[in-house]
Amino acid sequence: MTSTSVRTRFAPSPTGFIHLGNIRSALYPWAFARHHGGQFVLRIEDTDTERSTQAAVDVILESMQWMGLHYDEGPIYQMQRMQRYREVLAQLLEAGHAYPCYMSTAELDALRERQMAAGLKPRYDGTWRPEPGKTLPAVPPGVQPVLRFRTPAHGSVSWPDRVKGQVSFDNAELDDLVIARPDGTPTYNFCVVVDDIDMRITHVIRGDDHVNNTPRQIHIFRALGSEAPVYAHLPTVLNEQGDKLSKRSGAKSVLQYRDEGYVADAMVNYLARLGWSHGDEELFSREQFVQWFDLEHLGRSAAQFDGEKLKWVNAQYLRAMEPQRLAQLLRPFLERLGLREQGVSLEAAAVLLRERASTLLEIAELCAMFYAEPAPDAQALEPLLSAPVREALRALAAALEGLPAWDAASVGAALKQVLGEHKLKMPQLAMPLRHLVTGRAQTPSVDAVLVLFARETVLQRVRAGIGAQGSA
Repeated sequence: MTSTSVRTRFAPSPTGFIHLGNIRSALYPWAFARHHGGQFVLRIEDTDTERSTQAAVDVILESMQWMGLHYDEGPIYQMQRMQRYREVLAQLLEAGHAYPCYMSTAELDALRERQMAAGLKPRYDGTWRPEPGKTLPAVPPGVQPVLRFRTPAHGSVSWPDRVKGQVSFDNAELDDLVIARPDGTPTYNFCVVVDDIDMRITHVIRGDDHVNNTPRQIHIFRALGSEAPVYAHLPTVLNEQGDKLSKRSGAKSVLQYRDEGYVADAMVNYLARLGWSHGDEELFSREQFVQWFDLEHLGRSAAQFDGEKLKWVNAQYLRAMEPQRLAQLLRPFLERLGLREQGVSLEAAAVLLRERASTLLEIAELCAMFYAEPAPDAQALEPLLSAPVREALRALAAALEGLPAWDAASVGAALKQVLGEHKLKMPQLAMPLRHLVTGRAQTPSVDAVLVLFARETVLQRVRAGIGAQGSA
């Protein structure tokens, strides 16, 4: 395998939103291609015309863009390749690898009912399969046939799966697959093979729900004179209840995580560990992931999604982020909350508050204390403002006004001095001070919060609050 020979693909169907289990099936082939200096192809499998929508395509593209899973070729749409599929179907027919089948849906249903009643596996019985010396039924008038692939009747098909090990199927267990519908449109397993051949895909890394498709696809590869790619079938991702992660089981769209304030690099880190590992490394950069990624360390057991672990990973990324970058990512969330950066540096506010948050949205909500007018809870504030506390707050306002420097150390020293002179404990002064200045009962260290505001703002809010309470 040369450094430029690897070609992988992500081939989603645009029939709904894309969740974390889906995007993991893009992440691993993307990383494998990047690790080997190869090519990553995006293919949109949109032959299900009843369920495929442009809106779903847009969600796929937007999700991959946000995650930073940039493709080298594509998107390639199967519906734009119909002429190519028709050419290959004709080749298979001419070579005897495919044949027309005139069995109606009703006949096929009746056949399956008889087989199940007899305790047999329901399957097509080869009625229209040409065999030496066999007389086929008369072609019914006015019936458009399906095309079926002529599966080898004997032997077995196997492959060395890079996750599951050696996998083998008896050909006797595989009936003759429909590869084109009566209207001539090709079916999934056929299109996949033609696409992988034409796009020179070397490695197929996909979910293990495709394992039963693989022997059929390998047969079609061989009938077309091509080698099948290397397969690596990923175990299922389970939700927190232990069921398969799916839209029906409550899985969220990838873009919902974006909108909730998760950062793309944290998502890549978390998803990378959801089925692959590099020793005991929990946190690593995107560059490290690409450098380390291989197929040998893909897990064989189902991975279980853990929302709390994802939050923890995201929090670590937020806390390590450069303040300027953090502020840049936060601004859209502030705008969504109807807030505007003014007076207080968003970089400074974000750095102070990120220790108390797991997502960008949570930080933005905390930032409201700096960018919205405070609305202290009068019922909560009143019992805190005893006469001694009001006196201490007046003294604190005077002390803060006279400080030569407006920094946390100076404000902290002023607080300690006033507490000592008025014989109060820190919570007795800090609690009402938080309410008056920020409108909140809980904040980080009060001196660190106060110095982010302009001194005049702090003094005005403290004095106005004491006056309002005193006159009430």
